[in-house]
Amino acid sequence: MGSHMQRTIKEQKKLGRICGIVERFCHNRNVQPGYRSDLYNIFDILAMHPRQGIIGIQCCGSDFSAHYRKITEEYADNALCWLSSGRGRTRIEIWSWRKILKKRGGKLRIWSPRIKRVSYNDLKGYYRADADIEAA
Repeated sequence: MGSHMQRTIKEQKKLGRICGIVERFCHNRNVQPGYRSDLYNIFDILAMHPRQGIIGIQCCGSDFSAHYRKITEEYADNALCWLSSGRGRTRIEIWSWRKILKKRGGKLRIWSPRIKRVSYNDLKGYYRADADIEAA
């Protein structure tokens, strides 16, 4: 299993979530060989679950802090819109993959995700005011 995206999708299926890739590759003559574009600039995967709702997932390697900052600072407006549009039925998760030792003192390393659920409180410059959300 090669990419972080494939690992994340495999784990989503184990959790009983239905998922699909929403990141796309854009070909451009001026930028060789092209670039990747996330849905709303924050999601690589969308997953659905009957009890958990709709989950927007950003998957990455060991550069967790850069992706966390991207969601909570650069695109905080997009994240806020996503979280508030589902009336509590939408989530944002960051899945950061790294290799860790399977057993202390051993040599075998396995891939393990660091999973962070992004909430309203994580978004920079936003305060939780239920009256503002309900009025909108």
